[in-house]
Amino acid sequence: MTCLRQLAFAAAWLAAHGIAAAAVTVNYVHDAQFTDLPRTPWQRQQALEDISGHFQALGKDLPAGQDLVIDVLDIDLAGREEPNRFALSGVRILRHGGDWPRMRLRYSLVEDGKVLKSGDAQLSDKAYGNRVNAYPSDARWPHEKQMIDDWWRATIVPDQRPAKQVSTE
Repeated sequence: MTCLRQLAFAAAWLAAHGIAAAAVTVNYVHDAQFTDLPRTPWQRQQALEDISGHFQALGKDLPAGQDLVIDVLDIDLAGREEPNRFALSGVRILRHGGDWPRMRLRYSLVEDGKVLKSGDAQLSDKAYGNRVNAYPSDARWPHEKQMIDDWWRATIVPDQRPAKQVSTE
């Protein structure tokens, strides 16, 4: 059963039993045309699942009964994948001059059928190489996760801490 089916099933079960839970649904719109994802199909799928999982983990901060739908329109991962003659996939090289992570998305936060927030967002972290990241450097997609966290705190669930500036292009 796919992750989205499991999520839909869980939401339907909770609704049928009178329990309202927050849910995050992530859709990838024309992901074959995204600017930069890993080359091999299994790594591309893993990257998309990792990003979906991160959004869904952040969704635990949403109040019960709120649902967030995110349509990811483009992804440009930090760095560039360079060919590697010793492996099927390339090696991702991070150069801090212009290979910062970017993501373009459309979102809608809904509660009881009412849209609370919606919009288009251009996530970007030009300073990704010059700041402390909350994720270990050997984690998958640490710069993208940090960029998503910054957007989440600034846009979806503002908290008391000052949010890092998320630049738009």
